[in-house]
Amino acid sequence: MFCAHINPITKQKQSVKEHLENTAKQAKKFGDSFDNGDYAYICGLLHDLGKYSEKFQNKINNSLNIRVDHSTAGAVEINKNFDYFGKLLAYCIAGHHGGLPDGGSKSDTAIEVTLNGRLKREKQLNDYSVFDTEINVADFLPAIPPNIKPLNKGGFSLAFYIRMIYSCLVDSDFLDTEAFMNNEIDRSNDYDFKALNKKVNAYVKTFKNKEREINKKRTEILNNCIEKSKLGKGLYTLTVPTGGGKTVSSFAFAINHLIKHDMDRIIYVIPYTSIIEQTGKIFKDILGNDSVLEHHSSFDFNNNEDLILNKLKLSTENWDIPIVVTTNVQFFESLFANKSSRCRKLHNMSNSVIIFDEAQMLPTQFLTPCIMAISELVKNYKSTCVLCSATQPALKDKFPEAIKINEICENTEDLYQFFRRTKVVNRGKMQVEQLTEELNSCNQALCIVNSKKHAIEIYSKLNAENSFHLSTRMCPKHRNKVLSEIKKRLENGQPCKVVSTQLIEAGVDVDFPVVYRSMAGIDSIVQAGGRCNREGKLEIGIINIFEPESVYTKNMPTTIQLPIKVAENIVARFEDILSPQAIKAYFEELYMFKGGMGLDINNVFNEMEKGAEDFNFNFNFKQVAEKFKLIDENTIPVIVDIDDKSKELINKLRFADEYKKTLRAIQPYIVNVYENEFMKMFGANLLDVIKEGIYVLRDTSKYKENTGLEFTIETGVGIFV
Repeated sequence: MFCAHINPITKQKQSVKEHLENTAKQAKKFGDSFDNGDYAYICGLLHDLGKYSEKFQNKINNSLNIRVDHSTAGAVEINKNFDYFGKLLAYCIAGHHGGLPDGGSKSDTAIEVTLNGRLKREKQLNDYSVFDTEINVADFLPAIPPNIKPLNKGGFSLAFYIRMIYSCLVDSDFLDTEAFMNNEIDRSNDYDFKALNKKVNAYVKTFKNKEREINKKRTEILNNCIEKSKLGKGLYTLTVPTGGGKTVSSFAFAINHLIKHDMDRIIYVIPYTSIIEQTGKIFKDILGNDSVLEHHSSFDFNNNEDLILNKLKLSTENWDIPIVVTTNVQFFESLFANKSSRCRKLHNMSNSVIIFDEAQMLPTQFLTPCIMAISELVKNYKSTCVLCSATQPALKDKFPEAIKINEICENTEDLYQFFRRTKVVNRGKMQVEQLTEELNSCNQALCIVNSKKHAIEIYSKLNAENSFHLSTRMCPKHRNKVLSEIKKRLENGQPCKVVSTQLIEAGVDVDFPVVYRSMAGIDSIVQAGGRCNREGKLEIGIINIFEPESVYTKNMPTTIQLPIKVAENIVARFEDILSPQAIKAYFEELYMFKGGMGLDINNVFNEMEKGAEDFNFNFNFKQVAEKFKLIDENTIPVIVDIDDKSKELINKLRFADEYKKTLRAIQPYIVNVYENEFMKMFGANLLDVIKEGIYVLRDTSKYKENTGLEFTIETGVGIFV
């Protein structure tokens, strides 16, 4: 028997043939979800052909610590035996451990790590030819071309296809190995969506109170979403003003649409980690904890004794669960990743309903590749995508002609007028002293600014009692605690003044009678307005927009400066800058000023498109993965010790050899620090290095309960993180 795996506990052996056939069958099931099961099957069947070599068998049977290349063999065979499309599958097989490689060029030699280089290693590989006594490649080659309809020039579509087949392969490989090594793992995922929908219907009855006009309108929106869910799969927009019950209505569309079209899951994509718990809690309250996965950096799965949490933790690997709540970063970076750990989940994005909440927050600098990825999911992978927003970005012309957009709630203007609960007042220039004087005179007020420095200056001059500060310098655990206190005070009518960076804008359910917003993009002003008179308790709420002092604006990045310049044009031209017409004009001008490269700053889309030129199929997956980063990599995580739980986790990190689980659990105690600030902190001896790349704040007095992480170096210059 040719051995693929040995169970370290039972010493039972799994044959190479059994592993290949199991992986192939599972991969076919995954690929069938987008009608390409045969292509996924052949990848699964050939991925470990190198394990038939005598050297690999010696390694595994005698527990030898030697390196054996067992991935290249299958890539060579599929490329040799399958004309034209074999190279597409060779990427998947060659990269099933190390990640999808760069294609390179025809001139690459066998020493190159590119796919072209590896395909030239056939004569250098350990002899694996005995595989043909058990597997005849010709019997399993797909009989028809890949079942996709290429968009644009086709290169991006083919690269996307390779990633999806790769996902089918690597997830199947992991699952079969996992099942053999640990047969106690429960990955059953037989969910009753009709039963879940009954829970949704029971929940929505709670806001069908006919006594309030706002609930009548919310019910109208809800019913509209349910009715439109009967339509075919495709790309939709849902334009609903803040306060219209957008989250629940969009979810009602999603689950009814899923049932109508026999789809597999709902994926809810949210811009900020800081607000994801709120949406996750809504869905868990409706559906129960075991049906909803929150996949983001701040969720703690540390309690593995809890069967539900353990199952959810497993589901972060491949999203094999009915409801996923995740972030723009997690969703889109996975779609452009090349590592198997990030790509396992991709095939589970097919045949899914995907809701992009706060669609105006789609990353502008990567807007083109993000739009093209959404287009692929809709056109070739049987998914329905919904762009959900109160301020719908002007994206119609950005999608390929083959992708048509349908609006779920067509009476956009009527809805805007009905939910209009605020008025924007342009206050011109306002200094910190004037701002704080007005804020101190209010019972409840929110002030949102663009920089942490500005926020801390305003907060420092507010009356200490009943005032709160929110920014990313606070760790998620503490930030959520403060936000809970703010909500409680607002609900009880208690005094509450809050100064925050823009993290509070998207989706945080708070309701202030008055909001101050330093000048920003129109979409940000609208989102700030969504925290003002949210429940319509006042006849009109006031949003004061103002221009900060130059000391707080002179070093702003262009990503903030350009939206402000465009917003200033809109303020000058439109009497009501929150109207649908003004918002449409804002986004059109913003995208025009950015131009083509401004919407794809690292040229990711064109990099993929040119891979199909001359039918060479040279796609640089590794390079693209490095280029597609929604969050700049020049931040470094610093752990802060603020309670007994953080102390316990830090001790585990110090003394445990295996600490990946602990790193995940400690995410709520992390503050991300810019690299230049990190260097100053390190030079000032403020950090304790407990393991390579893992830093803990040495002096806990530098983390203030009300403002987060700060420090002062010897020059006396305050550095705020």
